[in-house]
Amino acid sequence: MLYDISPAISPELAVWPGDEPFSGEFQYALEAGAAANVGVIRTTLHLGSHVDAPLHTEAGAAGIGDLPLEAFLGPCRVLAVPPVPLLEPEHLGSLGPAPPPRLLLRTGSVADRHRFSPQFSALSPRLAAWLAGQGPLLVGLDTPSVDPYGSEELPAHHALAGAGVVILEGLVLDAVPPGDYELIALPLKLAGLDASPVRAVLRG
Repeated sequence: MLYDISPAISPELAVWPGDEPFSGEFQYALEAGAAANVGVIRTTLHLGSHVDAPLHTEAGAAGIGDLPLEAFLGPCRVLAVPPVPLLEPEHLGSLGPAPPPRLLLRTGSVADRHRFSPQFSALSPRLAAWLAGQGPLLVGLDTPSVDPYGSEELPAHHALAGAGVVILEGLVLDAVPPGDYELIALPLKLAGLDASPVRAVLRG
């Protein structure tokens, strides 16, 4: 069973306020007599399901093209959590004696992906620090950010990136039952940049 947990990328997909929205067109088109269709796009890298590299918030840290691929491919667990503004450790319950190497949190707090709403679930500083201490390779959410809208300190980004935990945001987990899966979410090898959209898939 495959679950596609990425939203469709189109001009209608909401982006963070102030970010470059997606646009795409054919630079060369068969209809105009070209030998082939050749498309070009312009967009923020923080689009739909995407990975934040440490460089996003940590000066001089690794960019998206430098990250090892192990974090993006392998066993993961999907947890259903309440759609509260700030998630705390107690909202996760017990992760068992061996915490999963990759953890995806299904908050259900984003109802419309065509309209940006600042009301989404994020990680509290306490939960971010606790997760960083558990040693996962990757933490993901079905929200635009691990930090709440309006945060300037970005404590969750700093805690996770500082501990070497990959951040995966903007997932679509509505139809995914909680449980254990294999995650496939490989970023593009973009040299010197801070993020990459991914086509994220769960296999279970």
